[in-house]
Amino acid sequence: MTRDIRNPGRRRRLAWRTGATAVLAAALAVSGTAPARADTVRDLEYWLADYGYTTAWTSSRGEGVTVAVIDTGVNGEVAELKGVVVGGTDVSGLGSPDGQTPVGEEEQHGTMVASLLAGRGTGEGNGVIGVAPEADLLSISVAFGQDTGSDKTNDEQIAEAVRWAVDNGADVINMSLTRNTRDWPESWDEAFLYAFEHDVVVVAAAGNRGSGTSEVGAPATIPGVLAVAGVDREQNASFDASSQGITIAVSAPSEDLVGVLPDGSYVQWSGTSAAAPLVSGLVALVRSEYPDLDAANVINRVIRTADPKGEEVPSPLYGYGIIDPVAALTAEVDSVDENPLGSLQDWIRVHRRADLPAEEGAGGGDSQEIVPIADPPPPRTDSAKTLLPTAWTLAYITVPLSLVAGFGTLAALLGIGATRHIRRTSRTGTR
Repeated sequence: MTRDIRNPGRRRRLAWRTGATAVLAAALAVSGTAPARADTVRDLEYWLADYGYTTAWTSSRGEGVTVAVIDTGVNGEVAELKGVVVGGTDVSGLGSPDGQTPVGEEEQHGTMVASLLAGRGTGEGNGVIGVAPEADLLSISVAFGQDTGSDKTNDEQIAEAVRWAVDNGADVINMSLTRNTRDWPESWDEAFLYAFEHDVVVVAAAGNRGSGTSEVGAPATIPGVLAVAGVDREQNASFDASSQGITIAVSAPSEDLVGVLPDGSYVQWSGTSAAAPLVSGLVALVRSEYPDLDAANVINRVIRTADPKGEEVPSPLYGYGIIDPVAALTAEVDSVDENPLGSLQDWIRVHRRADLPAEEGAGGGDSQEIVPIADPPPPRTDSAKTLLPTAWTLAYITVPLSLVAGFGTLAALLGIGATRHIRRTSRTGTR
């Protein structure tokens, strides 16, 4: 069964469009907002100043770095993204060849993500500006969901998308999506290894508990991937707009973030889908400032300069900590020889293929393939669902009840026998 790999988060549509000089109808549905002005959108981007992005821009704005957005497609015609999308493709078979026609169940998603990452605004101080406002984007459209009409599964599309991104010059890949399972298909092994071998940094969202993701899922569980959790406005781990787990690398804002929709209007939403592009943008700033650093040392610079919040690192709440863009660009950081987030190659060697001795192997020395745990079957909807036993009901209901019933029957028989014996003895004694 193919998993739905969306990661939508909570959303609130804002009531104006790109280039508008006034707010339509009522003002923002956000408590405490000031009277509407042309720069209201920019005022809502609290993370730019609170996290030091505006200060970091004095060193780097992402120039010369290309980020691939593997998502539902990015509309490069909205004002904030004019000239930002320099290439793209569609791997679903449903979109346009340039990847700029939104597809799938969450077709707005990709444009929202892209605007947070590399939006240019709509003028001086107006509109959404991304955290890496001089980075270039590649748009790779994927149709998420079960019934998209695509001939390819979600897993197949993702594998193809990663390889295309690498072959077309991506320095960073942003994946604001989750498979909702910790495991991933073997096709992803090859695709992600291809990215790592070509010095590409892969950033992935951890998922959101509020959207039903109780634990971090792939690709954020893949060794070497920069997995992003979310924090609230007070920089505490977000309860609804993030998942937590041992593979988290860093944390970033994931609540009340503002993005652009494909029709040019704005939306305020929460989730690690929005936190991931803030980290991908930071990676772009670092790669632009330090063009000679390989991917492992770029990742190391991002995680070693993060604020651990007093936690032992890496922690399941914050990973190595909350991102610090200024420190990531200016601090002295020791170099590393390998990706500090682990090796996918080592993981594959341990978990995928165990070489057996010749006498044990089925083919006289052939390796035994160890596949990931299969996805659970979909729930049954027919009447037999309540009539036929499953492995779970057999283990926890049917068998235990049968044992109890058996012991109960035995006890009852013994009781009946004892009662008859007592009565027989009593009658014998009274004669």
